[in-house]
Amino acid sequence: MNGTFWSNKYPAGVPAQIDSGAYSSILDVLDEACDQFRFKTAFSNLGRELTFSELNEQSNHFASWLQNHTDLVPGDRIAVQLPNLLQYPVVVFGAMKAGLIVVNTNPLYTEREMEHQFNDSGAKALVVLANMAHMAQKVVPKTGIKHVVITEVADMLPPVKRLLINAVVRYVKKMVPDYAIPGAVPFNQALAKGKTKPVQRHKGDVNDTAVLQYTGGTTGVAKGAELSHGNIIANMQQIHGMVKQDIVLGGELIVAPLPLYHIYSFTVHCMIGLKTGMHSMLVTNPRDIAGFVKDLKKTRFTMFVGLNTLFNGLMKNPDFQQLDFSPLKLTLSGGMALQMETAKRWQQMTGCAINEGYGMTEASPVISLNPLTDNRLGTIGMPLPSTEVRIVDDEGHDLEIGQIGELLVRGPQVMKGYWERPEETAATLSEDGWLSTGDICTIDEDGYIRIVDRKKDMISVSGFNVYPNELEDVLVRHPDVEQCAAIGVPCEKTGEKIKMFVVASTALNEEDLKAHFRQYVTGYKVPKEFEFRDELPVTNVGKVLRRTLRDEELAKRVQKEQAKKA
Repeated sequence: MNGTFWSNKYPAGVPAQIDSGAYSSILDVLDEACDQFRFKTAFSNLGRELTFSELNEQSNHFASWLQNHTDLVPGDRIAVQLPNLLQYPVVVFGAMKAGLIVVNTNPLYTEREMEHQFNDSGAKALVVLANMAHMAQKVVPKTGIKHVVITEVADMLPPVKRLLINAVVRYVKKMVPDYAIPGAVPFNQALAKGKTKPVQRHKGDVNDTAVLQYTGGTTGVAKGAELSHGNIIANMQQIHGMVKQDIVLGGELIVAPLPLYHIYSFTVHCMIGLKTGMHSMLVTNPRDIAGFVKDLKKTRFTMFVGLNTLFNGLMKNPDFQQLDFSPLKLTLSGGMALQMETAKRWQQMTGCAINEGYGMTEASPVISLNPLTDNRLGTIGMPLPSTEVRIVDDEGHDLEIGQIGELLVRGPQVMKGYWERPEETAATLSEDGWLSTGDICTIDEDGYIRIVDRKKDMISVSGFNVYPNELEDVLVRHPDVEQCAAIGVPCEKTGEKIKMFVVASTALNEEDLKAHFRQYVTGYKVPKEFEFRDELPVTNVGKVLRRTLRDEELAKRVQKEQAKKA
């Protein structure tokens, strides 16, 4: 499909192209925001509001500490392992001001996952929440990390409240296991030291790498998608082009329950938020639905970013059902497929439709989004401005409108490549910039894309990607497991759940295997179902046929549904 096809499809007010030369780095966007929205709230959390001016000031202090109290230089990698706290934007923008590359790290990672990511990225510094520092204590000596900064939950709050909350978290709730990391620096101490000297702001370029965002891509090996300043800025401008008609500059309060270390949330809250002067209300623990709803009661939120699992969890809460939704005008969904029934119930309950989009970590991440003025449930919308898409067959030949094939994407938001993995980059990204998504799609006459199936075997659990290869590699470490295979099966709560098929040499039970998994992977990656078999379907060279297993599961579900109707 050529550019003319798409430009004619966009609703009035949505540009077909973005101005890719508007900013030279993410710091230019930050400067503009801090000048235009100086006294507006940028982020809030635990009752504390951080203005754009304060964000600029505090990130300067952190950048100064990095420059004057460490041996880190521009281009070095800094792992940031934080949940949604005010410390996150301070650290990330401070790191960028010092010219460092941010390695976003899931706070729920196990030691094995942390060790792989830190070593693969070559991280030389780590900022970690005290609650996870006991794990960092074991992992850091096995990596090249030289500098560790430890922060506690309430470190950005006023002194009395900070001491009280940190004491409750540590001593009453006992959420901070003992740790001892020689040379580790407390976060507030780093800010205090950095405050004594001015920052020498790094002069960046759009082609410089800003973030290493780890993903399994189309295989199970976790690798860093190298996202440049230009990639992330472009995606900010593209999304902004699709939604700007509904945004009042400096006048929106957007709820941020999805983790900022996830590229979708990062781009929306840390980039669109800067561009538009939004107030992002950071939710540290969205799984605590009661606490989450209690915080929502105190605000008049105008926008909400979530995913299918979260929408369902909130709508089941009686207090949520009683909230005043009259200010809510935009709800965005991403990270996992939005179920039709969920979307309908959300609109009925809140009066606000959910606009679904689609993306990949490798595309910073948003590729398509439903226009606000013509939202079509069941589709992933239209390609963002300046984004080209193609539908191709297995031989790479272009298909016509309405035909089904693999979705390819090209645009300024597409990554530079996988960090130090040229072969895997070449397998996913063509020389002329086309990114293979691995998703089987179709495009209709109006330009809307619909996902039909998945070419890759990735499993999506509550919006988090889980890769069968990783799970199978973990399970075969068990001495009694001979063969195994992981697939995703439908789940009302999480979209998909993991089912593991196992061939074992001795009698095993589910609890044995779940205990084994918990040693190596974070909670959402632990399979929910196990099926023990004498053998698994394989190809003539012995490769397990996951597709056959999925087809068998589908046949079972169809049979059950037919039995119910009978």
